[in-house]
This record gives sequence, C-alpha cells and structure tokens, in this order.
Amino acid sequence: MAAPALRKKKQPSESNASSAALRSTDANCVVSTGTHIEGDFRSEENIRLDGSVKGTVHCSKRLVVGEKGAIEGEIKAGTAVISGRITGNLTVDGALQLTSTARIEGDIQAKLMSVEEGATYNGACRIGE
Repeated sequence: MAAPALRKKKQPSESNASSAALRSTDANCVVSTGTHIEGDFRSEENIRLDGSVKGTVHCSKRLVVGEKGAIEGEIKAGTAVISGRITGNLTVDGALQLTSTARIEGDIQAKLMSVEEGATYNGACRIGE
C-alpha cells in the first residue's frame, strides 16, 4: 500500500497577513469610501476607515485605515493598522502596523510597531513603554 502524499502547508506571506487584517469584519463602525467627516470623531468600538476625516479621531479599540482612507488631525487608538494617509500625530496604546501603502506626516508614539517595506513616515517616532 502506498504512503499518503504529504502536502505542504502554504505559509501566509506578509502582504497576505496584512490584507487579512484589513479585511477584518469585526469593525463596529465603518466609514466608507466617498464619506468625508469634519470634526472630532470618537468610538469606543473598532473602526474601519476608507473615507476621510478632518479632525481628531479617538478609537478605544482597533482602528484600521484602508488604502483610500485619510485622516488629517490627531489620532489616538488602542491598536491600529494603517494603509492610508495620515497627516497629524498618531498615538497608539498597543501595537501599530504600517502596511506598504501607509503614508504618515507626523509624530508616532506606540508600544509596539511593525513597518512593511514601502511604508513612509516623516516625524519623530517613539516606540516602547
């Protein structure tokens, strides 16, 4: 009897892992492409942002900014995955992930940070406690 063929498990690539984070369906608040918000924006739940915000953004849990998402103003989040454009300072209590399409003009402060090749940020960066 022949031995069963072994199949190798495909390891997810970094970009696939980032895409999975961005496709997350656990967002309680979704700001769709084409939506523009002016003023302070606050949520105690998860936010998925594909539109734009001009003002302060405060997200107690997870903030995901899609490739077409843009924020002009101060940001405070529990954790964040950024693929879009940020103009302003970004403070993250936990982990911050910058994907390859992230563009940040402002200071960054986070407990942990991962940066994919291609992401850019211009400003001071303080990582750790």
